[in-house]
Amino acid sequence: MSTTTNYPSATPQSQPPRKDYKNLVIGLLAAGFLGTWGYLLWNNNKQEQVQTLQQAQISKVTDEKGQLQKNFDDALVRLDSLTGTNNKQAAVIAEGQGQVAKLKGQIRSILSKQHITEAEKKKAEDLIKELNDKISGLEQQVAQLTQENQQLNADKTQLTADKEKLTTDLQTTATAKQDLEKKVDVASTLNASNISITPMHERKDGKDKETTTARKVNKLMIGFDVANRIAQTGQTDVFVCITGPDGKPISVPALGSGTFTSREDGDKVYTAKVPVDFEAGKSKSVQFAWKQNSEFQKGAYKIEIYHNGFKIGEGTSTLKKGGIFG
Repeated sequence: MSTTTNYPSATPQSQPPRKDYKNLVIGLLAAGFLGTWGYLLWNNNKQEQVQTLQQAQISKVTDEKGQLQKNFDDALVRLDSLTGTNNKQAAVIAEGQGQVAKLKGQIRSILSKQHITEAEKKKAEDLIKELNDKISGLEQQVAQLTQENQQLNADKTQLTADKEKLTTDLQTTATAKQDLEKKVDVASTLNASNISITPMHERKDGKDKETTTARKVNKLMIGFDVANRIAQTGQTDVFVCITGPDGKPISVPALGSGTFTSREDGDKVYTAKVPVDFEAGKSKSVQFAWKQNSEFQKGAYKIEIYHNGFKIGEGTSTLKKGGIFG
């Protein structure tokens, strides 16, 4: 008897075996991961080496640039040290300022860059050397001018000392000269001798008659000799002072009387000023007639003669009352 059913049979049917790719995939992924990781390690190490090299290069360039900047700054310090100079030295420095300013501008232009090339570094070195050469030239000129200035100051100091000594010597000489002039002035004062005072009566016919009677006397003839060995030739004034019997000086301004300064008594009244033409080394006789616009009084008349402020002689003459009815 056969039985028919729709349920699957419990007896397994034979099927072909499947291939397992899981391990292969895992292996490939692991290999890829390891390769990637190794590459990353290698690349990272390479980048570190590049960065280290770059850092070294940057450090080297920075150091070289810093050295260039230091050299440039040192040159500027040398240049600034030349500014405390006098006008002449400043003029010398000013002549080179144009070229120096140009060099400074070129150097600053290079050093202002963040990074400089080897060519720029070489150019900066050459420019700084040229700048230092020019500064050295200026230093030599300034040093020479400084030496010349020091010599000028030394010469000035010596000249000042010489001037002071000369001034002192001149003052001493001037003082000595003044003293000598005073001595010569005093020594050149005339000496008066042979003084004579003669009362005279001048008659209408023009003839003079000597008399001592006061009422007859109308003029006094005064005579004296003057001499001096060192007095210079030329005209000089002699002052005649007449003092009347009343003790008062006789002064008639209308007849030329006045005052003069004597060396011993100060201002003094003179009766007449007599000009004398003196010749050096010779004696001179002087005659002078005094006529006054009033009558002569009886008594003693004192005559004093002055020259150069000094009294050089004196004399007296006495007039009498005269006659019974005198």
